[in-house]
Amino acid sequence: MNKLVFVLLIGAMFFMYAKQDSNNPFYSEWKTPFQSPPFEEIKDEHYMPAFKLGMEEHLKEIQAIASNDASPSFANTIEAMEKSGKLLDKVSYVFFNLSSANTNDEMKAIQKEVSPLLSTHNDDINLNPKLFKRIKTLYEQKDKINLTTEQQRLLEDYYKGFVRGGANLTDEQKDQLRKINEELTVLSVQFSENVLNEDNAFQMVLDNEEDLAGLPESVRNAAAEAANDKGYNGKWLFTVHKPSLIPFIQYSERRDLREKLYKGYINRGDNNNENDNKEIINKIVNLRIQKAQLLGYNTHADFVLEETMAKTPENVYGLLEKVWSPALNKAKEERDMMQKMIDEEGGDFKLASWDWWYYAEKIRIKNYDLNEDEIRSYLKIDNVINGSFTLANRLFGITFEERNDIPKYHPDVKTYEVKDADGSVIGLYMSDWFYRDSKRGGAWMNAFRKQSAMDGKAVLPIITNVGNFTKPTAETPSLISLDEAKTLFHEFGHALHGLLSKCTYPSISGTDVPRDFVEFPSQVMENWVLEPEMLKAYAFHYKTGEVMPVALIEKIKKAGTFNQGFETVEYLAASYLDMAWHTLDNVEDRDINAFEEAALNKIGLIPEIISRYRTTYFRHIVGGYSSGYYSYIWSEVLDADAFEAFKENGIFDKKTAKLYRDNILAKGGTEEGMNMYRAFRGHEPEIEPLLKRRGLLD
Repeated sequence: MNKLVFVLLIGAMFFMYAKQDSNNPFYSEWKTPFQSPPFEEIKDEHYMPAFKLGMEEHLKEIQAIASNDASPSFANTIEAMEKSGKLLDKVSYVFFNLSSANTNDEMKAIQKEVSPLLSTHNDDINLNPKLFKRIKTLYEQKDKINLTTEQQRLLEDYYKGFVRGGANLTDEQKDQLRKINEELTVLSVQFSENVLNEDNAFQMVLDNEEDLAGLPESVRNAAAEAANDKGYNGKWLFTVHKPSLIPFIQYSERRDLREKLYKGYINRGDNNNENDNKEIINKIVNLRIQKAQLLGYNTHADFVLEETMAKTPENVYGLLEKVWSPALNKAKEERDMMQKMIDEEGGDFKLASWDWWYYAEKIRIKNYDLNEDEIRSYLKIDNVINGSFTLANRLFGITFEERNDIPKYHPDVKTYEVKDADGSVIGLYMSDWFYRDSKRGGAWMNAFRKQSAMDGKAVLPIITNVGNFTKPTAETPSLISLDEAKTLFHEFGHALHGLLSKCTYPSISGTDVPRDFVEFPSQVMENWVLEPEMLKAYAFHYKTGEVMPVALIEKIKKAGTFNQGFETVEYLAASYLDMAWHTLDNVEDRDINAFEEAALNKIGLIPEIISRYRTTYFRHIVGGYSSGYYSYIWSEVLDADAFEAFKENGIFDKKTAKLYRDNILAKGGTEEGMNMYRAFRGHEPEIEPLLKRRGLLD
C-alpha cells in the first residue's frame, strides 16, 4: 500500500469515527423537554464508547483536583468532585435503569463488560493517595472552616467513603482490594442474570380446563393471553413471576399444580444447571469476609452497619428478636387454624408451604367473608395510580400532569410533569408498572437524574417507578391485589423522596440516606391505602364505577391482622438469613443449602413457611441490601410511629405533612436519620405501634 493511500485510509477511518462519535447522543446536550433522556436516539452501540470516554474524562478531572497546587478548600476539592464525572453519570443513569427495566442480550453483554471497568475506575479514585490527602486535610480542619450543616455532612461522607474504600491500606493491600472488588462485581452481575434467566425459564402450560379449578375468570384470562403471546394458543400459561404465581397458589384447587409452580419459584438458582447460583453465592460471601477483614472489620455486617442507624449486628438482632417471638407464635396459631380446616374437609395431608396461600384465602372467606378477588375488582391500576397522586396533592399540594411529548424507553411508560402548589416545576416522574420478560422481578424506584442546586443552578430530578403488575387483557383491565396496591404506594413514597428533595449536592440528595432509613419514607405511604377517606379517592369498581362500599372496607379492616404472623415470619426469616451469611468471620467452602437450613432451624422457623427469599435468588443481599434486609422492619418502626402523628392530627393534616416534607423528604442525607426523625416527630420512635398494627401484641 503506498503512503498516500494509507494516509487517505487513516483519514477516512478518523472521519468515520468522528462522525460516529458526533452521533452518540450522550456527547451532546439533550434538547428534549427538561433535558430528559432522548431514548429513541440511544442505541445499544452508544453505551460502551460513552462509558469509556466518561471514565477517561472523569479520571482527568480527578487528577486535576488531586494535583491542584492550591491549598485544599471545600470548593476546590469536595465541590469540584461533586461537579466531576458528568458524562459518566449521564450514561450510567440511563444504562443501569434500562438494564433493570428493559434489558436485552446486548445490554447484558455490555453490563458484563463494563461492570469490572467501573469497579476499577472507582478504585482508581478511592485509592488515589494525593486526592485522599486533600480530603483528609479538610476533614481534620472541619471544625475550623466555615461550612454549612450540609457541607459538613458531605465532607464527612467523602472522608469516611475513602477510608472505607481502602485509602489507608498499604499498596499491597490496595492491590488485594482491587481484585476483590472486581471479582465481586463480576459475580454480582452473573448472579442477577442467572435469577432473571430462571424467572423466564420456568413455564407451567395447562391444556385442560379442569386444571383451572378454583381460578377466577381474571386469572384465567391473563393466563390464556400469556399463553397466546408465547405461541401456546388455546392453552394457559403460568410462570414464577408474582402476578402469575400468587393468584394461582391462592385460588387453585389442584394441590399438585400448586406444589409444582411453587417449587419452580423457590428452587430458582438451585437447579444444578447453567443458572445455578450456589457456587457464586459461596464466592461472594467469602470475598466479602476477606474485604471486611482487609479493611479492619471482623465481618461484612460490621463493615456495612457502621454507616447505618443500627450501627452494629447486635442492634439488628436486638430488633429482630423483639418481633420474632410474637410473630412466630401468631404464625403457629394461623398454621393450626389451617390444619384444622384441612382435617375438617377430610384432607389426608399435613399443611405444606405451597398450601398456605390457598388456605389463608379460604379462611379469609370463611371467617371474614372477604374474597381477595372481590377486592381486586375495586383496584384498577389506573385508579390506584391516580389515588397516589391525590394523596400527594392533599398532603403536599403537588400535582402530576401527563406529558406525551417526552421520549419513553418503552410504550408502557407514562411520564408526568410534577408541579408544586405554587405552580413551579419540581421534576419529572416516569412510571412503568407492567410485567415483561425484559424486566427484572420486583418493584423499585430509581433516578435518571438526581436533584441538586450547586452554584445556584437548580437541577430537576427525573424519577422513575418500575413494577411487575399484571397487564390488562382484551377482556379485563389491570386489576391488582391489595398487597400490590400497597407496593405501588410504597414505591411512590420512594419517588416522592427523590422528587421533593431540596439539597445542594447530588451525592446526598433524595434517597441517598442510610439503608435502614431509606425505607421509612416509602413504607409510611402504605398507611393511607386502606383509610376510608383515601379509598373514596381511588377504589372504584372497574365495571360499575361504584366506590368500594363501607361494608367491604370494614371487612378488610376486621381481617387486617389475619395472616400477619405468616407475613412477618417469612420476612424476618429472610432478614435472619441475610445476617447469618454476613456475620461469618471465616473463609471456607460451604454447602449453601445446608447452611441455609441450619440458620433457619436455629431461629425455629416452622416448615410450613419458607423464608421470603432463599439464598440462591436473594437479589437484595447480592445487591445493595447485604446485611441490610432488616431495614424494612427497622424503617417500619419509624413509619408506624410517624403515622400516629397523622392519625392524631388528621390523616391529611397540612401542618403535619409540612413538618414531614421539610424534615424528612426535603433533606436527603444531609443530617443523621434520627435527628431528622426527632425534628419531625418530637421524639424517638417506639416499637409498640408496629406490634399493634401487625396484631402481634397480646
